[in-house]
Amino acid sequence: MITDTQDQAAIERRLWKALEDHQTGMLGIDGAPKQTQPMTAFLDEERNQIWFFTRSDTDLSRAIGEGRRASFIVQRKGLQAVISGELTLQYDPARIERYWNAVVAAWYPLGREDPGLTMLCLTCEAAQVWLSDAGPVRFAWEIAKAHATHAPPELGGRANLSFH
Repeated sequence: MITDTQDQAAIERRLWKALEDHQTGMLGIDGAPKQTQPMTAFLDEERNQIWFFTRSDTDLSRAIGEGRRASFIVQRKGLQAVISGELTLQYDPARIERYWNAVVAAWYPLGREDPGLTMLCLTCEAAQVWLSDAGPVRFAWEIAKAHATHAPPELGGRANLSFH
C-alpha cells in the first residue's frame, strides 16, 4: 500500500485505520517521561479524539489535573506516528458504555460502576507520521544501494498532519 506523503487525507485515513486495527500505543504527558505507559485507544474520528480507560487514582491521572499536553506513540508495520494534543481526564458514562468490552472488563472487576473508573481524552491536534511500504527485499536493496552510493536509503516518507 503506497501512500503519497503529500496526500494528507490518505495519510490520516491510514493512521486512523492502523489505530482501529491495533489500538495500542504509548501515551505520555509531554515533558514527563515517567508518566508514559502502554494504553488501548478507542477512536472518535469525527471529533479527532482518542479515548482511554483508566483509573482516577493512577499516577498518569493525577499528573493530568485539568489537562496537559500529551503524545500518543504508535508503531505498526509500515507506519510510525506521534499524535499530539490536549489530554484531559473525563468521566463519561456514555463513552464507557460505548467502548466497554470483555478485555476492558478484565481490568475493572467491579464493572462499569467501579468508583475508580474514568477515561482520558486526547483531543488530537497534530501528528507526525512516517510511512514505509518496503518489504524485506526492497529493504535489503535500499540498504545495499545506500552503502554503494553513500546516499540514504529511500524507504518511505514523513508527513505532518493537522487535525483542525
